[in-house]
Amino acid sequence: MFNLNSIYKFYYEWWKSIDKTLFGLIIFLFSLGLFFSLVSTSLIASDKLDTKNYFFFFKHMAYISIGMIVLFFFSSLSKENLLKISLYLFLISLFFLFLVPVLGTEVKGSKRWLNLLFLPRFQPIELVKPFIIIFIATILCNEKSFNIYIKYLLSFMVIVPPCLLLMMQPDIGQTLLIFLSWSTLVFISGISLPIILTFFGFSLLSLVYMVFFISKFTYIKSRILSFFNPNEGTHNFQSDKAIDAISSGGYFGKGIGEGTLKNRVPEAHTDYIISVISEEFGVVAIILLLILFLFFIYRVFKKIYLEKNEKIKLVLTGTVSLIIFQVLIHIGVNIRLFPTTGMTLPFLSYGGSSIVSVSILSGIILNLTKRKID
Repeated sequence: MFNLNSIYKFYYEWWKSIDKTLFGLIIFLFSLGLFFSLVSTSLIASDKLDTKNYFFFFKHMAYISIGMIVLFFFSSLSKENLLKISLYLFLISLFFLFLVPVLGTEVKGSKRWLNLLFLPRFQPIELVKPFIIIFIATILCNEKSFNIYIKYLLSFMVIVPPCLLLMMQPDIGQTLLIFLSWSTLVFISGISLPIILTFFGFSLLSLVYMVFFISKFTYIKSRILSFFNPNEGTHNFQSDKAIDAISSGGYFGKGIGEGTLKNRVPEAHTDYIISVISEEFGVVAIILLLILFLFFIYRVFKKIYLEKNEKIKLVLTGTVSLIIFQVLIHIGVNIRLFPTTGMTLPFLSYGGSSIVSVSILSGIILNLTKRKID
């Protein structure tokens, strides 16, 4: 039988130790995502799916409810158990990623999802991302007498399998996200600048070769060429509509439900949610959202500055860098600063895999920023 006093004591200690400002920001961002899901998907559900207006809204609410359970689980573990469990979960999630080429579901030319009985329409890379950060940090902070450059090589070998699997799907956006997060961890761990610049140069040349000379990636080549020359190609439709939506929204937007982007662009409530928000609520709303993200990042970096444990510092830096890069890529695509990649906006975009992923990241951040209770 459950001991209610023990449960109450456990919950009280958890609540007393977590950073309540960070926790409040996370809840507020998820709540905003739920609200924007309502205004961006109600017409889609009624017009295209011939179902209740709130179909996507209730699904999004269910995803967030699952996300809250996941967040509480990871934030309530001891630091030692969190780091240990995460290593096993990385291997499990990597196994699921290996299943995608074999059992994956193809949607619009990309095979990125698994349809399992207990996990319908599940994107394994979203589980890999949080745990690969902890795996890399564990290698870089290994206390055995490995040469530091061997540690860099081992950490690079860790990201090779998921990156290759992602390129097979193909999903260059997520590949870039993992590579940038790994580069951040390696850079702050103390690697010399000439070495990392040489490596970046080699990686860039390899990427250019794959995109322009390997047939599987011709769609990326088309997107890049049409990005630099908007008058050619057919891959600018979504980006052009997103830019038009942002421009037409002006400073204060057209009003709730008055936007048209959500009906003109497929998956606008996931990949182009920032444009949907801008069209209906204006650029001022986007600025306020960016301030929220910046404040969230500031709070985490403030904790990193005070942290003494190098491994925890690396994990926190890696998790927050994942969120930073994903926000930048999403906004960059929406304003045509980057070619189309299909990247969701953390906390705000619709999608179960994305919500669970950012909930795991948030749970890890809340866990490693907890204060000690005397």
